[in-house]
Amino acid sequence: MRSGTDVRAAALRWIAEDVDPRTQAELQELVDADSPELADRMSGMPRFGTAGLRAQVRAGANGMNRAVVVRTTAGVADWLVGRGHGGGVVVVGRDARHGSADFAADTAGVLAAAGFDVRVLPGALPTPVLAHAVRALDAVAGVQITASHNPPQDNGYKLYLRGGTHLVTPTDSEIEAAVAATPPANEVPRSEDWAVHESALEDYLARVATLPRGSARGLRIAATAMHGVGARPLREALHRAGFDVHLVASQAEPDPDFPTVGFPNPEEPGSTDALLALAAEVGADLAVALDPDADRCALGVPVDGTWRMLRGDETGVLLAWHILSTLDRSAVPDPLVATTIVSATMLRSIAAEFGVRYDETLTGFKWLVRAGDGAGTGLVYAYEEALGHCVDPEFVRDKDGISAAVLAADLAATLKASGRSLSGLLDELSSEHGLHRTGQVSVRVSDLSVIPRTMQRLRAQPPTRLAGTEVDVRDLLPDTDALVITGDGGLRVVVRPSGTEPKLKCYLQVVEQVDDLPAAKARAAERLAALEQAVSDLVGGA
Repeated sequence: MRSGTDVRAAALRWIAEDVDPRTQAELQELVDADSPELADRMSGMPRFGTAGLRAQVRAGANGMNRAVVVRTTAGVADWLVGRGHGGGVVVVGRDARHGSADFAADTAGVLAAAGFDVRVLPGALPTPVLAHAVRALDAVAGVQITASHNPPQDNGYKLYLRGGTHLVTPTDSEIEAAVAATPPANEVPRSEDWAVHESALEDYLARVATLPRGSARGLRIAATAMHGVGARPLREALHRAGFDVHLVASQAEPDPDFPTVGFPNPEEPGSTDALLALAAEVGADLAVALDPDADRCALGVPVDGTWRMLRGDETGVLLAWHILSTLDRSAVPDPLVATTIVSATMLRSIAAEFGVRYDETLTGFKWLVRAGDGAGTGLVYAYEEALGHCVDPEFVRDKDGISAAVLAADLAATLKASGRSLSGLLDELSSEHGLHRTGQVSVRVSDLSVIPRTMQRLRAQPPTRLAGTEVDVRDLLPDTDALVITGDGGLRVVVRPSGTEPKLKCYLQVVEQVDDLPAAKARAAERLAALEQAVSDLVGGA
């Protein structure tokens, strides 16, 4: 641990080397006040996690600010040049969060000065538009300034490599080393010699409009973008595909403070209340919630006169069934579907039914799009339980909430035309493949050291029984920091630190074979509740 004198000296150097007078003044105030917060502010630059860099917008090395963005981009540029990609196309996009416009301009400026052909997206647009442009332009890299569904005070830096895929080990460490070797931010050259990629959204929407498989369009949709950048692109995508949509008006315009939601994540309790109220009001058949950068999609459905949001696993198997049941096998003779170790296991059974390859990867789309042979060859669909769905891998090699919403609308309309429903199809799949019920125990911490201590304790003293069932424990180290606990009756618990938030996350599953569906649902609910309590006791509040 550095002394107070060392921290102060590091802060003064950072101030002298900053490129933004606002953050210089902010950090200087902490120095002048001899604030204890200074040590955290200077504890090191953000590192690449599951989906790039994410940090609080604030001054100092340990934050998202212009100096951090400038140095990070200089490191990325050096790494690209060192791999023979100098002068190539790089696409830069952003959302509407605090600081995003400045961060995107600095990113473009550093890359342009380094000799790259920089194409900047026109304004605040969804992350999938950037991911599509990287592949469409055969770019050597892409950067989206976004913190996705993080709290309002955060922002981030999402990096795509050639082909529109995320970086994985050891590339992340190589780029971090390149960042560490960059000169001070105020010595990094910047240029305004970049172009605006005006057709980026139009190119993306034209592709999404081709995704529906059926011809039925008799569907009423309610939707929200949660104050993010997805409302207008989603509405346009659905209109082009032939669907009408009602937007939650109070959440339709981008607002970096997310004023009507406590946490801008469709998974969070209460976050979709306004959406479901609108769905009931307009008599909708389907509700759609995007997260702020529109790469995640949550669906809501009416069941017996009330509305409920589907879990990511439920949406995942519905979209998988739709894609596989309509797939042109002559065009894709050896298709592959994939999900992650923390998702439900029903996809494996559905893949076997259709005779297609199945893979289960580590958590994150950086692994999902590399499923199978390490390059995702033949991939037609991938999903993760955290509302991420990749329905068009050839054109967007990442999760994409807008294209998932269009395909979900296509499925819902097709089912409605034949007198069926999404919830009814879920019951059919459960009867055939087993009733899979999933849950989550998530512990948010203020002291990050609590998480590794808890993982160490569980490794030293692994459980032998959970909720009355004997269990086995498998440690996934060194591949990833996770424990997988399994038992009879499809019991499974995966315990892992979150890659994007200060949380310890526990993913739960039980499976019931169906003789009588209502009875199977009751048994599964009882077992899942008991498992949730047992896991809560196990992690002990972390």
